[in-house]
Amino acid sequence: MLLVALLVASVVFIVVATTRLGLHPFAALILAALGFGLLSGMPAADVVAAVNQGFGGILGYIGIVIVAGTIIGTFLERSGGALRLAEATLRLTGRKNVPAGMALVGWTVSLPVFCDSGFVILSPLCKALAERTRTTLAAGAIALGLGLYATHTMVPPTPGPVAAAGILGADLGRVILWGSVVSAVALVAGWLFATHYAARFEIAPYPDGDAKDARTVTARDGPSASHALAPILAPIVLIVAGSIAKLPGQPLGDGVLCDTIGFFGAPMVALLVGAALSITLPRHFDRSRLGSDGWIGHAVVSAATILVITGAGGAFGKVLQASGIADALGGTLSGSGLGIWLPFLLAAAIKTAQGSSTVAIITTSGLVAPLLDPLGLDGETARALCVVAIGAGSMVVSHANDSYFWVVTQFSNMDVSTGYRLHTLGTGVQGVVAALAVWTLSLVLL
Repeated sequence: MLLVALLVASVVFIVVATTRLGLHPFAALILAALGFGLLSGMPAADVVAAVNQGFGGILGYIGIVIVAGTIIGTFLERSGGALRLAEATLRLTGRKNVPAGMALVGWTVSLPVFCDSGFVILSPLCKALAERTRTTLAAGAIALGLGLYATHTMVPPTPGPVAAAGILGADLGRVILWGSVVSAVALVAGWLFATHYAARFEIAPYPDGDAKDARTVTARDGPSASHALAPILAPIVLIVAGSIAKLPGQPLGDGVLCDTIGFFGAPMVALLVGAALSITLPRHFDRSRLGSDGWIGHAVVSAATILVITGAGGAFGKVLQASGIADALGGTLSGSGLGIWLPFLLAAAIKTAQGSSTVAIITTSGLVAPLLDPLGLDGETARALCVVAIGAGSMVVSHANDSYFWVVTQFSNMDVSTGYRLHTLGTGVQGVVAALAVWTLSLVLL
């Protein structure tokens, strides 16, 4: 209970420090990480090591992705390409259906692409649509973020659900089938949350003084829609191909071709390819755009704030993991006899406590595996539903200890308080709806 109380106190400190006291999120997160670690009884050396590992680990995974994605976004915005894409999208969805379009795009893209990378890639389009329709960025950004989260947590080939299926001995095909059904229900819940609640919050796509060039260009100044789509689509295609190459059975073989696809399918390399393509978007080449004072320089400076905040969030999450809070919560809940609700509640508790959906999925799977027979969840369909229930729990909830929280809020111009009211609450709503969908399926199928 001490660890849980410290977690609650840490979250309250982060919110109050950033919203009431005006402390920078980086400083608040690092202080919370150090304070939690020391007060929980961890040796001081272990606390320092966890902070360093968490900060470096998350930036090693997503740092270059964020920089490359920011470069893509800058060139799309300043060249007029984002507006061109926005016009093409509006012709398909209509002005009133932008959140639905973004939710569906996110749900599809996150099947092979991690939600962090997907949000970075699609953020420029989301901002351009908000600017074009003169609507708040909040609705489209939350719809996109929740759409990405739905499949990321419940549908293979995302690593978390694949790992859970392996640990629990579930048939991957059944997991994909029921995960797709439940994630579609969750997608609708996320879309309704975005349109009926998030849309009440006014967030400008381009704050005053930021991306002025994006406001002055018009779609006519920019590249064609297909050209503008290339920097977004190419990384997605490359990452999809890389995911296929890694599937069990090696469908693309194990030779040079497979290695090459795997290299270009790595998110870092795929986003760098997209960044290179984005440089071709302006109608006239200007070498000064590539320098420190040009568009790339502006993108790198813009990415710096996101990088340090995301890294600090990773440090906070790593300290929580090292403290053993996940094992403590798992041991408390594992003897409760809640049936199909137990995997969901375990994953939700561990996710909320330490931040990583993938860690929550894998940890919960290990705890639940020996309990499947006593819980009456030992059949093929029951195992598959158990995997999906764990995925639903791993959405509840995304907050300050989750790097995805910082990616969504920082790329969507949200402060910490607004992020909690929109993204955190949204992941809670979506996760609970997904759990109810799994429970309903269990009543019919088990």
